[in-house]
Amino acid sequence: MSSTAAATSPFPLSTERAGRLKQALDGLDGDALLWVSGYVAGLAQAQRGALTASDPAVEASAPQRRLTVIYGSQTGNARRLAEALASRAEAAGLAVRLFRADAYPLRELKDERLLYLVVSTQGDGDPPEDSHGLVEFLAGRRAPSLKPLSFAVLGLGDSSYPKFCEVARRLDARLAELGATRLFPLGEADVDIDPVARPWLDRALTEASRSLRREPIAATVTPLRRATTPTGHSRDLPFAAEVLVNQRITGRDSDRDVRHIELSLDGSGLGYRPGDALGVWPENDPHLIARILAATGLDGETDVVVAGEHLALTEALRVRREITRVARPLVIEHARRHGGDGPGELAGNGEALRAWLPGHQVLDLLLQWPAAWTAQDLVDALPALTPRLYSIASSPAEAGTDVHLTVALARTGVDADLRIGAASGFLASRSETASARVFVESNDRFRLPTDGDRDILMIGPGTGVAPFRSFVQQRSADGANGRNWLLFGARRFRDDFLYQLEWQRALKRGSLHRIDLAFSRDRSERVYVQQRLIERGRDVFDWLEGGAHLYVCGAIAMGKDVHRSLVEIIARHGSRDLDDAEAYLRDLQAQGRYARDVY
Repeated sequence: MSSTAAATSPFPLSTERAGRLKQALDGLDGDALLWVSGYVAGLAQAQRGALTASDPAVEASAPQRRLTVIYGSQTGNARRLAEALASRAEAAGLAVRLFRADAYPLRELKDERLLYLVVSTQGDGDPPEDSHGLVEFLAGRRAPSLKPLSFAVLGLGDSSYPKFCEVARRLDARLAELGATRLFPLGEADVDIDPVARPWLDRALTEASRSLRREPIAATVTPLRRATTPTGHSRDLPFAAEVLVNQRITGRDSDRDVRHIELSLDGSGLGYRPGDALGVWPENDPHLIARILAATGLDGETDVVVAGEHLALTEALRVRREITRVARPLVIEHARRHGGDGPGELAGNGEALRAWLPGHQVLDLLLQWPAAWTAQDLVDALPALTPRLYSIASSPAEAGTDVHLTVALARTGVDADLRIGAASGFLASRSETASARVFVESNDRFRLPTDGDRDILMIGPGTGVAPFRSFVQQRSADGANGRNWLLFGARRFRDDFLYQLEWQRALKRGSLHRIDLAFSRDRSERVYVQQRLIERGRDVFDWLEGGAHLYVCGAIAMGKDVHRSLVEIIARHGSRDLDDAEAYLRDLQAQGRYARDVY
């Protein structure tokens, strides 16, 4: 700093005042500090005459003159949409707060005047992991009257499921029941999100501007919870990561092909923490594309337009369109073109469609019920290709700038009728030195305890064990004193015990303190992790009572089974009824001691 600048910009606080300020701010987290900075900046502007008491910008900083955006997200889509809305509102000069559902202070709901909810639905009508508390609060008797509130809801889901956008529908109806005013109808976005989400976001911004701005705002209002724009590599600007290792880690006799894959993030600027996921942009199999072209009689060189960009049909199918999953809107459109009963009956019968979808891809629809398509119509009917998320199976403390994945090859059928998943097939086919487009998806709901003396209990059958490999590596590197207990399950000990040698070494050196195993096909009686959990119920309850953190990772159905087992354990060993046992687990979730990553 020059001498002139130093002379005209002296430190503005006395030692005493600086000490008092430091004491007042001590212990505040990042979000609270952002709020304080915005509040203080507003005071400074007011003193300088930039804002007056009658200025709409000042009114916008009061609770009734702000927009609150809450999102509930499992895979990141709802979060991204909510962040986009908050950023656009901020750029328009509106006061805006952005919250993940489980971070929103529910006591403030009664004071809100303008609220937007963006929430996904998982499985059979379940809320995302971060939204259980909000959904239960609104459904319960403690929910306040919301007559002063105006709101709108955007739901994300999959219309192939019977309870499409169920969580958004329930929230939308309940807010209205509590007296709130619906600004515009519920948005229900299917697998192809943009056709519904984009106009919903546009209208949301228009309505927010109309509600919060009586005239153009000259000053920029600092948001209470800043929505930031990502820099560097991200979902929309992925990094081409070199494949370092692609190794099958299931036995030759296993009916599952699970790969340990290592990629280099060197030079990307990307960092990750245990619990995060790696997003992978797949490229569709050229052989599958060739079969689709043959089934439709289309020329792969035909020019098509995707999001305003001209591409050859083959290229559009390779990197821009989803061809390994069938969505209900595609079945409906194909039925219209086919004209027969088959696909029409399938599209109109939810149960039949759900039974047909697993193991079938777009090619199967085209082969089973031939119909005429143009190249552009086919591209327009297919959903956009989306990235797949994989739990990261390494700690940067051990892997450095590399990142490890545990990937199960999704496949059904055999030989010529074999169907392979888009991303798992893409990764499994990557030779060393090839690359994959990747980004890091943060998962702040699935973190190790900050207190290294806390015990952790990890339940991860199959590839659900991936994040726990990173947990154990990180705890070992940190010198954490807490115990680590892993419950792992798979089909067969001999062929499917993922990372067996690593776990044995971890037990020997003391970085893993306990492991319990369940192999379902080694005996006539099938045993799964939830049974092992109940068998060890006394110890499980004692660990929880002692302050342990509990983690579950894997399929949604498994997560539900494990949850039921935990309720049974807590009821039995804690001498509680089932309702109290459920409340016990809800309290653990609220404390951040019960985290699930289910998919």
